[in-house]
Amino acid sequence: MGGAATILVIAAIAALVIVRQFSARKVAGDRRRWWVLPAVLGYVAISRSGGALLDPEHTVLAAVLLGAGIAAGLVTGAGTAWTMRLWTDANGVVWAKGRGATAAVWAAGIVVRLGLLGIGALLGVHLNGQATTLTVAALLLAQSGALVWRAGLLAPAYGVAAPR
Repeated sequence: MGGAATILVIAAIAALVIVRQFSARKVAGDRRRWWVLPAVLGYVAISRSGGALLDPEHTVLAAVLLGAGIAAGLVTGAGTAWTMRLWTDANGVVWAKGRGATAAVWAAGIVVRLGLLGIGALLGVHLNGQATTLTVAALLLAQSGALVWRAGLLAPAYGVAAPR
C-alpha cells in the first residue's frame, strides 16, 4: 500500500474509532478479551515493519519519538476512558459513552501525535505507518483496560454477595 493510501486507511480507522467513542456501547462483554485488538494491532505493526520500525539513519531519535508516541497513546487512551460516562442498565450490563471532555482528550492526543510527527519531519526522522499503528495499539490498550477496570467497580459479579 502506498503512502497516500496508508494515510487514508489510518485516517478512516481513526475517524471510526473516534465516532464510536460517542455512541453508547457495552463494556461488560469485553472483560476477558479487552486486550486482543490492541495486541493484534501491535503484532501487525511490528511484523509488517519488516525490521524497519525505526528510521535506520536516525535510530535513537526515531526510538525516542516512537516511545513518546506510545506514551502519548497510553495517556490519551487512559484519559478518554476516565472521561467517559459509565452506567449500569437494569440487567447489570455496563455501558460507556464519550462526553465533551472525551472529545477534548482526543483532540489533545491528536495534537500531540501531529506535533511528534512534525518534530520528526523537522529532524529528518522518518516515522512510518507501523509506528502510528503501534501508538494506536497503545491507546486502545490503555483505554480498554481502564474501561474494563472502571466497569468492574460499578457492577458486582452475578451470584456474589455484595460487600457490606
